[in-house]
Amino acid sequence: MPLTVGVSLGAAGIAAVFVLLAFSAFFSSSETAIFSLPAEWFERQAATGDPRGAVLKGLHDDPHRLLVTLLVGNNVVNIAISSIVTVLIAGYLPSGAAIAATTLCTSLLVLVFGEIVPKAFGLGNAETWSLRVASPVRLVERTLSPIITLFDAATRRMNAYISGDANIEKPYTD
Repeated sequence: MPLTVGVSLGAAGIAAVFVLLAFSAFFSSSETAIFSLPAEWFERQAATGDPRGAVLKGLHDDPHRLLVTLLVGNNVVNIAISSIVTVLIAGYLPSGAAIAATTLCTSLLVLVFGEIVPKAFGLGNAETWSLRVASPVRLVERTLSPIITLFDAATRRMNAYISGDANIEKPYTD
């Protein structure tokens, strides 16, 4: 492959990783923000007439499906990040070193920029961030509805089998 093609693919890969990290941050911060608020807050927001409050209450009314939506989105994004970083690094290092470098690099990127910092932001700005992300989260839930429904049903069954209760998120949403 000519050097210019490799460089442009590398630049595109790096750009894609940054975009995907932003999506990872979105899902992580949304999860923390929404699940950190008490149920009464969602009731009050829905009663204000703000359409975002109504959307958010609708999402919060099914916490398991909401959690599945956020986790599916975040995991797809994080796996894509790992795949792209693997392709970017694999051409420069022998396979063993590439695996180690990819694992280290991806873990660092995802943990810092896709998890820890976004979750802290979500917790510190829970009310305003929850309202801001309500419609995008609903869009993701609707767009990925077939896969969300599949994971929702499968995990409810597993939760019921393991713990005797399909709604294990309930203590976190009361």
